[in-house]
Amino acid sequence: MSGRLKKTLYGVLIALLLSAVLFGVAQRLTELKGELGRTALENTERALRRAAAACYAVEGVYPPSVDYLIEHYGLAVDLDRYAVFYEVYAENLMPDITVIER
Repeated sequence: MSGRLKKTLYGVLIALLLSAVLFGVAQRLTELKGELGRTALENTERALRRAAAACYAVEGVYPPSVDYLIEHYGLAVDLDRYAVFYEVYAENLMPDITVIER
């Protein structure tokens, strides 16, 4: 093999290895983004449940809506990012709370 061919093959091999490494890094970053999104969603739902329980402890009834929790208990929910389903059955029963990402 000539020196020029060896250099070309060496360059191609390096390019392939770098591409594989970059692909692996990109794949892992995508996985991490998904994990962080799931964690944020779970934290939002957990915060809603805790705020509802705090309201029940203070007022003796569960809050009538998410807006009530935001207004009276300082709850912060990114309603542009999450859809919150909050169903009240009775004042003395924990509401059904579901949070999904938009």
